Amino acid sequence: MTGRACVVAPECENRDWVKNAEEHLSQRFTEEHVAAWKETGFTIIPRFFNEDEIAPIRQEYERIYGTTGQGSGTELHLRKLGGFGEFREAQFENIDTFPYDASFAMNLISLHPQLIELAKRLLDSPSVHLYQSHTWAKYTGDADYNQPHHCDFSNHTLLVPGDQCIERTVDVVIYLTEVTDAHGPLHFVTKADSNRVLRSGAVWALEPEEQAALNAIERSAAGPAGTIVAHSIDTFHRGTNLTEPGGHRFTMTAGYKSAGNDMIGYHVWQGAASRDWRPIFEHATPEQLKCLGIPPPGSEFWTERTLKLSQARWPKWNMAEYFRAAGLPPLNKTRVSSEVQS
Repeated sequence: MTGRACVVAPECENRDWVKNAEEHLSQRFTEEHVAAWKETGFTIIPRFFNEDEIAPIRQEYERIYGTTGQGSGTELHLRKLGGFGEFREAQFENIDTFPYDASFAMNLISLHPQLIELAKRLLDSPSVHLYQSHTWAKYTGDADYNQPHHCDFSNHTLLVPGDQCIERTVDVVIYLTEVTDAHGPLHFVTKADSNRVLRSGAVWALEPEEQAALNAIERSAAGPAGTIVAHSIDTFHRGTNLTEPGGHRFTMTAGYKSAGNDMIGYHVWQGAASRDWRPIFEHATPEQLKCLGIPPPGSEFWTERTLKLSQARWPKWNMAEYFRAAGLPPLNKTRVSSEVQS
């Protein structure tokens, strides 16, 4: 594993987010997982998150979305006979974007230290940014969730996937519930297979015969709760229908890119300034905040002025490490306003 591992700062409160530092730092992926992603464009890691980590987040989903959809609870088919999946508006209901009106645990799971380390390894990058994070709750009968095979780049970049890993993205789907073949798992096609049935380096499959060829060789990404499915921006995949009577599927998507890759974008965190960022600033480590574009301690950005202003904006953000790195004593938070105004 390359790069410096993330640890919970000694000053952090609510350390129940991780049981202990050793568990927090333990590597949850192998070199085989990294090699699979680089060779096939997909890697599946069962139980990357344990039940203790995801159970509270699953309860948040149940509070926000419920376990029963609006439909009949029976499989909905809207495809024409012999047809292929389509993108339908109803598929994209029950989606919310980071930061969430929920616990800090739900907000920080997409910034888990091991996800950050995995993204660094897959992208061959020493520094990565989280550029996408959203929830998704699906219910049997609420939509026909069958999609055509596609690569996730057309709404992530105005260009096309780059040739190097560092120019691509890692999109991680976190299974918060068990996702069997009856719960709408992703179906994917390895790069070698898509190269074989389409053409080398293909990223579009616009014709019915191309979709048929991909469907014939697709693989299921079903897995138990806690599984993560990481795919590249240039890998064919599709959503599939929920067939489990009364079934539901809770997932979260976390997208990473190499820091400084301005060709890639999705969510603009600054555009969500009106949402509640306090759970993030009050509980995230400097490394996690760095993944959101916040300069780390010691950066030239941090001057006495910017430190005081930032502390005034986020009074409960523990900025001691930032002040120390700048050679300044931490601000007395009871005097934040007067210090800033002086």
